[in-house]
Amino acid sequence: MSAISIVIEPRTRDLGGFTVGRVLPYAKRRTVGPFIFFDEMGPADFAPGTGIDVRPHPHIGLATVTYLFDGELRHRDSLGFDQVIRPGDVNWMIAGRGIVHSERTDDEPREKGQTMHGIQSWFALPEAHEETAPEFHHHPKETLPVIEREGLSMRLIAGSAFGETSPAKTFSPMFYLGVEAEKDAAIPLPDDYEERALYILAGAVEIDGETYERGRLIVFEPGAAPEITANEASKLMLLGGAYLGERHIWWNLVSSSETRIQKAKADWTASAAGGFKGTVFTLPPDETEHIPLPAD
Repeated sequence: MSAISIVIEPRTRDLGGFTVGRVLPYAKRRTVGPFIFFDEMGPADFAPGTGIDVRPHPHIGLATVTYLFDGELRHRDSLGFDQVIRPGDVNWMIAGRGIVHSERTDDEPREKGQTMHGIQSWFALPEAHEETAPEFHHHPKETLPVIEREGLSMRLIAGSAFGETSPAKTFSPMFYLGVEAEKDAAIPLPDDYEERALYILAGAVEIDGETYERGRLIVFEPGAAPEITANEASKLMLLGGAYLGERHIWWNLVSSSETRIQKAKADWTASAAGGFKGTVFTLPPDETEHIPLPAD
């Protein structure tokens, strides 16, 4: 019996000036543990004078992290946090009952140009925590546990794995690891999680005798114990956790309740009409733009 449940290849999506590889959600596999959204951004080269401008937009019912390998972005949110995201750092945003944020390229990297490469992930919150108060936490690269094995270095972005726990605040059992593997390194999987997957950013791995190259999400069967080896120097993400049940996703809104999604849509429209003053959603400081509610 195969250790692999499904192999997912990213679908290209244009986000207005740059493209991403959309991995999750997928028609035949909506989630892996709490991971409900998984995009590979780039690698993309931005010429001098260009950059990313993701205008303020709302989230509910999830936590997010943009984990970078190259480049930098500035995060601003409606709680008042203003933080540059750099490679290896974790900016952990808990949307809960509602938050608004933007991501933009700062003046200096915009003037010089830069290469952008990273993973943007969303994590569904358990139903009991979907309406938790929004929070934002910045965890510099140096504060994240690093697990070393022969030919292998694994940085724990979130959750718990191999006896270590990330400082990022989570609400359900999960793990998220950035892995750098030398050729012929054996790659372990945490064995105490219901759902587990591996994403290949660079290089190639062999799983039970079959080779898989970059740009593949390999989702494993529950309880499987595959033999995984790096065929060459490789960069990978290991991810998974407890299954949280079905979720509705509409635009940037996530909830176990379709009614809650409709309320958030109405709240965003009403907040925009009210100039984001004294309304459910407010803009981050120093932001005047917003992304309008898309047409259904």
